[in-house]
Amino acid sequence: MAPPFVIPDSLKDLEEEAMPDEDDRLCAHDVIQIEALSPSEIDELVKGVAFDLADKELFCVEEQSVFDQIYSLVKGFSCLEPAAKGNLIESLRSNFSVLLPNITSLSRSSPSRSDGLSLQERINSHRNALKIYTYFLQTIIIAEELQPDSQPQPRTNNAKGKNSRKKHVPQAWNWELQRSKIISILATAVETDLKQLYGQSDPEENFLAFVAKGAFAMLENPALLKDKDTKDDLCRIIGACATKYHYTMQSSASILHLIHKYEFLPQHIADAVAQAEKKYADGSLAISLIREIGRMNPKDYARDASGAENVGRFLVELADRLPRLMSTNIGMLMPHFGGESYKIRSSLVGVFGKLIAKAFKDTDSNSSSGTHRLRSKQAMLDVLVDRCRDVSAYTRSRVLQTWGELCEEHAVSMGLWNQVSEIAAGRLEDKSAMVRKSALNLLTTLLQYNPFGPQLRTSTFEATLEKYKEKLDGMSPPSTSNSNEVNGVVVKTESSENEEGDGDDVSSGDAAEENPSLEENVEIVENYVDSGPSENNVADSGPSQVENQVDINDRTPDVGSLEQTRALVASLEAGVRFAKCMSSTMPILVQLLASPMATDVEHGIQFLMRCRQFQIDGAESCLRKMLPLAFSQEKAIYEAVEGAFISIYIRKNSMETAANLINITIDASIGDLAALEHIITALVTKGDITSGTISALWDFFTFNVNGVTAEQSRGALSVLCMAAKSSPKVLSSRLLNIIDIGFGRWAKEEPLLARTACIALQRLSVEDRDSLVSVNRRVFNVLQSLIIGPGLSEQSWYAASEQAINAIYALHPMPEMFLSDVIRKFHGSVFGQTEALEQLASHVEKEEDAASLPNGPLSVHVTKLSRYMFVVSHVAMKHLVYIESCVRKVRKQKADKERAAAESQAAKLDDIDATQSSDKASEENNINAELGVSASEDARLDLLAEKAEKEIVSGRQNNFFIIGVCAPVIAKLCRNITLLQQFPGLQASAMLALCKLMVVDAEFCDANLQLLFTVAQNAVSESVRSNCTIALGDLAVRFPNLLDPWTENMYARLNDQALSVRKNAVLVLSHLILNDMMKVKGYISEMALHLEDEDLRISNLVKLFFHELSKKGNNPIYNLLPDILSRLSRQNISKEMFCNIMQVLIGSIKKDKQMEGLIEKLCHRFSGITDKKHWVDIAYCLSQLTYTEKGFKKLADLFKSFEHALSEDAVIEYFKSITNKAKKFAKPELKSSVEDFEEKLIKCHEERKEQERTMQNAMAHQQKVAGPMEPDNSNLEETSCVTECEAREEGLVQEDKVDESRSQESTRDAVGDVETDNLVACESADISDSRNREGESKMNTGTSPIAAKSCRKGKSREKLKKGVKLEVLTNTDEDNSHAIDSQTSPASVRPETVNPDENLSSTISSQDTRGEVESVPKRIIHDPADRSEITPLHSESVEIVGKGMSRRKKPTSLKIVTEEPEGTVIDGEKENKSGQVPQTPSTRSVRRTRQKDKVPPSTRSLRKR
Repeated sequence: MAPPFVIPDSLKDLEEEAMPDEDDRLCAHDVIQIEALSPSEIDELVKGVAFDLADKELFCVEEQSVFDQIYSLVKGFSCLEPAAKGNLIESLRSNFSVLLPNITSLSRSSPSRSDGLSLQERINSHRNALKIYTYFLQTIIIAEELQPDSQPQPRTNNAKGKNSRKKHVPQAWNWELQRSKIISILATAVETDLKQLYGQSDPEENFLAFVAKGAFAMLENPALLKDKDTKDDLCRIIGACATKYHYTMQSSASILHLIHKYEFLPQHIADAVAQAEKKYADGSLAISLIREIGRMNPKDYARDASGAENVGRFLVELADRLPRLMSTNIGMLMPHFGGESYKIRSSLVGVFGKLIAKAFKDTDSNSSSGTHRLRSKQAMLDVLVDRCRDVSAYTRSRVLQTWGELCEEHAVSMGLWNQVSEIAAGRLEDKSAMVRKSALNLLTTLLQYNPFGPQLRTSTFEATLEKYKEKLDGMSPPSTSNSNEVNGVVVKTESSENEEGDGDDVSSGDAAEENPSLEENVEIVENYVDSGPSENNVADSGPSQVENQVDINDRTPDVGSLEQTRALVASLEAGVRFAKCMSSTMPILVQLLASPMATDVEHGIQFLMRCRQFQIDGAESCLRKMLPLAFSQEKAIYEAVEGAFISIYIRKNSMETAANLINITIDASIGDLAALEHIITALVTKGDITSGTISALWDFFTFNVNGVTAEQSRGALSVLCMAAKSSPKVLSSRLLNIIDIGFGRWAKEEPLLARTACIALQRLSVEDRDSLVSVNRRVFNVLQSLIIGPGLSEQSWYAASEQAINAIYALHPMPEMFLSDVIRKFHGSVFGQTEALEQLASHVEKEEDAASLPNGPLSVHVTKLSRYMFVVSHVAMKHLVYIESCVRKVRKQKADKERAAAESQAAKLDDIDATQSSDKASEENNINAELGVSASEDARLDLLAEKAEKEIVSGRQNNFFIIGVCAPVIAKLCRNITLLQQFPGLQASAMLALCKLMVVDAEFCDANLQLLFTVAQNAVSESVRSNCTIALGDLAVRFPNLLDPWTENMYARLNDQALSVRKNAVLVLSHLILNDMMKVKGYISEMALHLEDEDLRISNLVKLFFHELSKKGNNPIYNLLPDILSRLSRQNISKEMFCNIMQVLIGSIKKDKQMEGLIEKLCHRFSGITDKKHWVDIAYCLSQLTYTEKGFKKLADLFKSFEHALSEDAVIEYFKSITNKAKKFAKPELKSSVEDFEEKLIKCHEERKEQERTMQNAMAHQQKVAGPMEPDNSNLEETSCVTECEAREEGLVQEDKVDESRSQESTRDAVGDVETDNLVACESADISDSRNREGESKMNTGTSPIAAKSCRKGKSREKLKKGVKLEVLTNTDEDNSHAIDSQTSPASVRPETVNPDENLSSTISSQDTRGEVESVPKRIIHDPADRSEITPLHSESVEIVGKGMSRRKKPTSLKIVTEEPEGTVIDGEKENKSGQVPQTPSTRSVRRTRQKDKVPPSTRSLRKR
């Protein structure tokens, strides 16, 4: 009898040398070195082994010689030829397949046989053979499958070596087939009943471990799993080892290792576990896996994200295959809901969804186990509801997806339906796009599978509910308990948490699900509520059809007993709640349609289409809001809009399609019409709008359809105009119909019909235009009568006349001649035939009053005058466009002519030698280039175009240019504010005409620019101010140099009280800045203020502006942020508002390098600033920055710059927050530096606070000691004034200017420094005496300290008292003194000349030859050339003698003259009437530098104070 075979750890362990002390085990004694044999010898050896295995008994493998040969061949298997490999595998596999049936027949064999072997010996032989065959076959798989790269090449006698190996590879050797056979026989072996071999015990652990290890190793190869049979065999092996032979713990560990490592395995492992549970009716392997997953530390999953995802997928797959087993063991996984890994939480949510849908079907609620299972189900539903508020967006999204799956599985009861709907509606406002997408999909699913009916109009449900409530009241006994019982039914149906009694512990939602009577009542609801068309046909039924279908009779149908009626009422109430919930989402959907995320738009449109299908209130109007999305650059968004448009409005029936297009066009806005035109043009091109639809539209337009109104006719023509944009032939055959109907009697009934007809004329093809002009001149007479005649109403005339003028320029060969006649005739109808245009213009230039005419006052109808100005201005605008089009046409003709000439010349020179032709052509080109022929022609064309454009408005010197004659009339009328205030409509037309004329001509624009800004601010009408604001944007594009000095006034439009004006100002400035038409200056802080505008839309527009601005170049916000910070700190805004603004601005900076630069810039801002509020603001901004290691080191290096500001508690708190954030990302070596920096901050803060307390005590003691003494009021006033000026001005002066001023004071003046912390001024005795004398003079003259402080501080005139006029006087030359300010014309606006980057409160000083100083506010200084404009005023005046000027020869006196001004002046600087050009920032800087050089050091020191 052969010794027993023991599974070794490795193949070499079977050799005798490896086991010297193991004489009782079967091992290899005579090992043959296969590598040393020739191919023929190897072939002979393989054939011999095969013969022995086939000829001898199955147990011959126990024989030492056969065992040694098989071992040698398996060890050198990689060196065998393919034929030899196949022969060896087939021999082993065939014997193994015969052995397995013999194992099951051992029990039927006799105890003794003829061969003399006992039953136990045969069992041992079978056991040995089983292990030997299993070991060798699986070792072959491992050698061939898992280590292909390490196989040595077989030896051959062929000298070619590797080349000979390649020739043997493609021989008859199919390893995949052999592998599948081996795995199949191994699976059959482990599934065989081995009790005959091992009795009641399991096979050896090393045998099971070896088989399972091989199976797990093969699972790592994804190619193996693609073969279904191979995968099933591996699952059989794993299931048998783990379940049948109780190799569970070790298998669980291996399975979890594989799941964590390979992402493709969870599904296959779940299949293996499920097969094992199903085949052996034992879920021990699944329970063991669940237990091991539950025991793992949740923090481990947080660190291993990929492993957590794989484990979560495995749990979901396992719950899908074994829902009941998972539901009984789900408690072991609940601790992971509190873990940090969102992937595990999301997977558990999916597990709950699978369990709710599959694990609780066919549950008997009467039994105790059924009640327990229903309670478990309710607990899971509660968890799903709570997880909708998970901190992770992935988990929230997964929860909503799970609810959608439950709805599709009909696993959500009616009681939970509304709760889930409200949760989904609330998640539409989630900050995560994926959650919003899941919420939209869930709402769509809820609508599709709702149990309330195919139509969900709220009014219909409420009417039906009222009927059945009345019926229920009639059926109920007259007692209060019944009414409460009805309410109880409602609560039971809608609540998911109410539990009653011991037998009613199941939730109301599940009770409704399990109650058959309630399901019957739900069917009754579907039958009795809106028994209209089915779900598929709802989209085809219009609102009128639905209203006809909803007919509630006076007799309410009987639904049965009292309980059924109560359930029906509860169901109807739930339906009303559901319909209201769906309709409440419409405002949010409108916002989602404007979302930058494509998923929001796509799924929002899908949900809106579903809402329209179910007749949800407001869905139709919301779908209109999607039309502007047709202009989206995102292809997915446009395709979604186009698909929705086709599914809603395009039908197979042409008449229905035409009717739908007409209905959507009638009430559409201008933006919707543009979007419709874009969509319809694309659909006509693609052929989705057929010729039958076009014919139907013509039938509607020509009133060939019964019941067509003028409005529908106009809508049909609008659609035809849209179609004609891509196919002009649409309008070719119906020109007479357009003229007759569009300008006939129907035009008076429909205001916009004439306008649409004019647009149709502009869409004609070139051939149709030529034929219309040459054959039918009637059209121009019609257009002229439309412009001049009084046929149209005031409401429709402007739109029709605008398009009529456009049509004339599009059709007429000489539009300027025709329209000049039109204007002359119009002028005659307005002013009368007696007054010629030229005479009127000449008198307008001479007269001061625009209403005065040569023959006396002329009464003009306001409406006619408004129309006249509109026509003149629009003709001017269109003529400018016409000139540009003519220039383009000439250049195109020139280019075509040159191209044709070149082609003809090339054709003529084909026969000439190519070299000569090229030389000649290059010579001609060189000659033309030297002579500048082409350039001169282009310059001449540009000169002609410029001259033609200029003569439109400025050509009034010649009587030929009619618009130039009318322009002064319009400008003079716009200046007559008194007249225009009486007629708001006239003012709107006049200003609109003025703006158009200003866009045309630069000189006219320059002359009236101040008037435009004045009206833009002071006009009473909100629409006039809005129009002026929009016009300013057009002017800034056309004449940027003229508008540059008025930049501050343009930003001032942001502060208008009217919402529309502010919105237009934001849009205009955003357009100009983002398109590089306006430089971003310091005034951008005005735009930043509107990040917190009271109107949400304006706030969002400003946020969008800064978001787009941050994308330009190197992010201009990085350079603008410090200046915006300074300006916002000086303004009186709340702390919360400031923080919100800076958060948005800082959040737009993403680059680490820019963050580090901001740290340095903001730290330097601390220097030279004494305003504590400014300190706090800078510290807050520093705390909002993102710090890297380099950035934090830079902050620590700049400690000296902000050291003095650490005395403030708020500042130190912000710096502590910086260190706390730095500790989170800091490495160990940096963390010590952070802690040292924090200690340094705290120490400096304590020292500064101690200094402040000491200073306060000293000052209090000084005041106490000096208390009995009589104070010098003049000195006190002067000290307080200087102190306050110093404190405010120090915060506004830049650091370099402070350093410069300090150095100049130290070198030029011996006056002591002013210490900013203590605010104490050390003065010499002579200065104090001078101040006392000057203080007495000041008290005698009665000058108030406030006036002196304001003058000394140099406030801008806007901050001074209204009507105060300052004059600078000197004792030596009083006659040459001039007024600081002068009276301007009423409500006039002047361009701003102050550099926005400079501090507004600084002053300008000058010194004469004798050292006298004149100090006045900077913003109100005027040139002496303006003395002619000063109006002498007669009022009291007082002199203020400057203090602290002991070194000056003569003091400076300020004369304060009080008088109420006649008009409001925006800016202090006034333009000379003589045409003086406003000062630019560069010239003003030069002047300031020269004045600064003349100021002595003492004056600078005083001005600083």
